[in-house]
Amino acid sequence: MKLMALIKKRWYLFAGFIILLILVLYQRDFSQIKSSKEKTTYKVKRQTIKEELSLSGEIEAEEHVTLRFQSSGRLSWVGVKEGDYVKKYQGVASLDQREVQQNLKKYLNTFVNERLDYDQELQDAQIKYTGGLSEDARREALRVLEKAQYDLNNAIIDVELKNLAIEYSYLASPIEGIVIRVGSPYAGVNITPAQAEIEIVNPNTIYFSVAADQTEVVKLKEGKKGNIVFDAYPDDQIKSEVDKISFIPKEGETGTVYEVKMYFDYDNSDYKYRVGMTGDVDFLLRQRKNILAIPALFIKSDKGKKYVYKLENNKKIKTYITLGDEIDEVVVVDSGLKENDEIVK
Repeated sequence: MKLMALIKKRWYLFAGFIILLILVLYQRDFSQIKSSKEKTTYKVKRQTIKEELSLSGEIEAEEHVTLRFQSSGRLSWVGVKEGDYVKKYQGVASLDQREVQQNLKKYLNTFVNERLDYDQELQDAQIKYTGGLSEDARREALRVLEKAQYDLNNAIIDVELKNLAIEYSYLASPIEGIVIRVGSPYAGVNITPAQAEIEIVNPNTIYFSVAADQTEVVKLKEGKKGNIVFDAYPDDQIKSEVDKISFIPKEGETGTVYEVKMYFDYDNSDYKYRVGMTGDVDFLLRQRKNILAIPALFIKSDKGKKYVYKLENNKKIKTYITLGDEIDEVVVVDSGLKENDEIVK
């Protein structure tokens, strides 16, 4: 009784609530019907379709070396520090050479002694040959001379080895570039080859290295143009070109991935682009401009022929069509449809 009395007093509120509920339900059903229709119909139009390939990568340098001594020793001189720019063949560090230099002098003295012995044996052999010796005596003289020759050769080899030891105790850069790492920057300490590494990169030889899997690399070739956008400079688009494509996969990758080297136009005098910077490169593989195209999901097949259902006067008409290229699930229509035709699933 109380509920009925409340309804009679507030009937306009209940009526408004019921009308609002009806409108909400109607709007929802209408939206669903409209959405369903949009998904199942398509108006044919002229458009530009394109196939693109996007690959990620990072900057690397063609000339990038790590220098190290061949043996351990006392570090006597370090001529560079991180950030220095070195010229090609410039010296950068050296081990203490006093011991190897003294050894070289010692072996030079040995060489002189062996040379004198050899000259003496050679002279003695010549005298014996002219002195009317027996055959056995002559053979003995030849053996002594031959032994002296071997001793002399060994002395020469020892001198050359000690000279190499002096060369190996001195590091020179085979490239020009920036010193990016000095493993042991202070002289006077004993080091192993791994402790005193010096790393140098030539900033004028940088390139963009991208990884392409086996399904992507077949779409590229040397000379292919692309546009690079670095993560550090998202507003800059840089023109680039494929320089080399690796013939074998990269090591350490989970799948079959090939390295693609991209060279790009740049002025790196202020070191704007640095090794390790990441980015993406976009390639335009195919493009068709101002053509009629429809989504592939509207196309049906009948005994090898392709057709669609065209909507005419709210009726579905089976219409056979001739197709061209398919790019990203959109198919070019060569004949059978015209602009503004409406097709349905």
